[in-house]
Amino acid sequence: MGRLNVTLCGIELDNPVIPASGTFGFGYEFADYYDINELGTFSFKGTTAEPRFGNATPRIAETPAGMLNAVGLQNPGVDRVISEELPKMRRVFSKPVMANVSGFSVGEYVEVVEKLDGEESVGWFEVNISCPNVHGGGMSFGTDPKAASEVTRAVRKATKKPIILKLSPNVTDITAIARAVESEGADGVSLINTLLGMRIDIARRKPLLANTTGGLSGPAVFPVALRMVYQTAKAVKIPVIGMGGVSRAEDVIEMMLAGATAVEVGAANLVDPCACLDIIRGLPGVMDRYKIENLQDIIGGATK
Repeated sequence: MGRLNVTLCGIELDNPVIPASGTFGFGYEFADYYDINELGTFSFKGTTAEPRFGNATPRIAETPAGMLNAVGLQNPGVDRVISEELPKMRRVFSKPVMANVSGFSVGEYVEVVEKLDGEESVGWFEVNISCPNVHGGGMSFGTDPKAASEVTRAVRKATKKPIILKLSPNVTDITAIARAVESEGADGVSLINTLLGMRIDIARRKPLLANTTGGLSGPAVFPVALRMVYQTAKAVKIPVIGMGGVSRAEDVIEMMLAGATAVEVGAANLVDPCACLDIIRGLPGVMDRYKIENLQDIIGGATK
């Protein structure tokens, strides 16, 4: 293995950098900027059983050191993802990809996973039980250990591929959710999804977002994300993917020292389409500065 290589749930990555779902589409939009095969992998647009237009606008708002979004899982639905999006993706990306799936019922999660399971390009399923921007689904599964367990158990039966449960930070104890999904067969967990927040338009005296609240992401959430990755990595034996405010190579190193095997990059992609590429190319220099020979060796280094 090379200096940057890591192994995630049995699949080797050339590096630990993964664009997060919702910020990278299906990859081909970014292929105009650079060869996206330089990425470890990426998590594609959150996919549901039926097409979703998403929430009403406005659904994006700036905030100091970050942004709020209430997009609401806009996507074309799993059938069109398979027939239209994945063929376009395969023309520009030759590695296994992470399929991010969402649902409003346990049955919907299972349906999406079963349909995507036959796609050879799908290496992992990232099961989103943590979206704060939809009503009646998403985060409602990720804030209750019993509900999280139920989704995990059902999805585990639907595929033999690795399943990674994406966890919500909007809970009292994230380790309880992590342990619950681990006990039902999750191969890994990814965290954190966005923190619930809001802004108010002073002139209108109304919430700025049509959805009232949205998910906070960006550098402002990094210390919170790092703390939760650290706590979760100490609580479970399965791999952890860290995310939340990552924008520099140094952030990746911190996440890995906290216990992350791989690291997702979200909002930074919306600021700079080459953010992930810059992080990957910056890693060797940072490793040299801190006398790190191989990234695999530092995973959880700060938890011991």
